[in-house]
Amino acid sequence: MKEKVYVLDASGIIGGFISSKHKNITINGVLSEIKDLKSQISLQSALDHGKIIVKEPDEGSVQIVKSAIHNSGDILRLSEVDISLVALAVTLSKNYHPTVVTDDYSIQNILKILKIPYQSVMTKGINGIYGWIKICRGCRHEYPSDYQDEDCEICGSPVYRKRIKK
Repeated sequence: MKEKVYVLDASGIIGGFISSKHKNITINGVLSEIKDLKSQISLQSALDHGKIIVKEPDEGSVQIVKSAIHNSGDILRLSEVDISLVALAVTLSKNYHPTVVTDDYSIQNILKILKIPYQSVMTKGINGIYGWIKICRGCRHEYPSDYQDEDCEICGSPVYRKRIKK
């Protein structure tokens, strides 16, 4: 049976989540997102005592995540750090049973799509899987989530993003 590990997002660290029973793993990018002094002090202590381990995802896992977020429309909502964190969970899933600790709904959405468990620290978390489309305010023409222009190519009205249930 695979060992359980926790993959910590910044919200998990800031929320004070550190498992005493299982490994806690994060990426360098998350460490740089910890800005408040109290969280920085507790993070440094956890790193010094080996309670949090820093690893990076493999490139194949990054590509899996980028493909999934492109298909879901979350590509506009996730930062490179978010992508790397999810990719770390994908990498770890080969040898471990990872659970990602995050309050970020976009991260939770892609984790749900990839069938990787997650848990929230300070929020309720998401219920369903969502995607994103862009819609013209004027003629209501629908565009894919990666449509780059801010205006409709048909009528010139502004285009906005809309969440859709998958």
